[in-house]
Amino acid sequence: MPQIPEKIHELTVGQLSARSGAAVSALHFYESKGLISSRRTSGNQRRYSRDALRRVAFVRAAQRVGIPLATIRDALAELPEERTPNREDWTRLSQAWRKELDERIKQLGRLRDHLTDCIGCGCLSLETCVLSNPDDVFGERLTGSRLLAEKKTS
Repeated sequence: MPQIPEKIHELTVGQLSARSGAAVSALHFYESKGLISSRRTSGNQRRYSRDALRRVAFVRAAQRVGIPLATIRDALAELPEERTPNREDWTRLSQAWRKELDERIKQLGRLRDHLTDCIGCGCLSLETCVLSNPDDVFGERLTGSRLLAEKKTS
C-alpha cells in the first residue's frame, strides 16, 4: 500500500483509491451522494483532505453490514461541522442501526425458511405464494401472475 507523506494534506483521487481500497468510480459515486467531498484545483482536478480516508472507511464498513447509503449520508450529516466520524460516533450509530439490522435478519430468515416451499410447489403464481403473497392478501382480488402486470395507481 503506498504511503503518503505526513506533510501532504490533500490526496488525489488515485491516492485516495489506493489507500482506501475503493475504486475511483466508487469514490466519485460517494462524492455525488454527499458522503465525501473534494475541492477542485485550478486544473479542475479533485483533491481530498486526508480525513476522507476515515470517511471512506466508515462508509465501507457501514455498507458491509447492509446500511443503505442514504442512511450513512444522514448519519455523516449529523456530525458537527461534518467532521470525520470517530470511535464514539461509530458506537452510537452502530447501536442505532442494530434494530434495523436485526429486523432485516429476521426477514431474511423468514425468506430462507419459505424459499424451499416456494420452489417446491411449482405453482409459479402469486395465488398462494408465501413469499410474494403472504397470508394470501391478493387472493381477494385476483389470482396468478396477472397481479404482476397491474399498474399502481396513486
